[in-house]
Amino acid sequence: MDVVRHVRRAAGGAKTGHAGTLDPLATGVLVCCLGRATKQVDTLMGLPKCYEVSIDLGAFTATDDREGDREEVECDVPPTRDTVDAVLSRFVGDIEQVPPAYSAVHVGGRRAYAMARRGEKVDLPARTVRVDGIDVIQYAWPILDLCIRCGKGTYIRSMARGIGTTLGTGGHLAALCRTAVGHFILDDAVALNQLKKPLQQEDLLEV
Repeated sequence: MDVVRHVRRAAGGAKTGHAGTLDPLATGVLVCCLGRATKQVDTLMGLPKCYEVSIDLGAFTATDDREGDREEVECDVPPTRDTVDAVLSRFVGDIEQVPPAYSAVHVGGRRAYAMARRGEKVDLPARTVRVDGIDVIQYAWPILDLCIRCGKGTYIRSMARGIGTTLGTGGHLAALCRTAVGHFILDDAVALNQLKKPLQQEDLLEV
């Protein structure tokens, strides 16, 4: 991915890996490992994550985010905050979710997104993921802003779809920012356009 190539160049071509991808429309923390630290990638990918997200309850999309065409859902009476809170409580704990059709999940040796882009039907089985907590930041119909704390493998786009389906509204991801991966937080992150070249040891954080 472009971020990893950018970091590798800044590190003088050192071996570089990342601990969890971000969708093209997403922003926030992406942990990159250099040299011997790349051996810790699997461990880092298992760390809990925190996201600030905006869900548009007015429509579904095929991609479960704003990259897809909107499929408007009529809603004569928007759900109340109490209804929203009750529904969100059902998405905390160990939950079952179906990954987005436009995802990197393998189906018969092929990527789901490649099949979906060709118009092929993509049937993905549900998987168990862990959601540690959901807090409402703001709710002003049709936008629901949330802070979501979750474990490895959780698709926030699937949560947006699932929350909307349960509410009887639409539901797709309008914006996402990963604010933390374990103890690596957004305040300690460095924007790509501010990355020093070449990187020095003092620019790095310990795993």
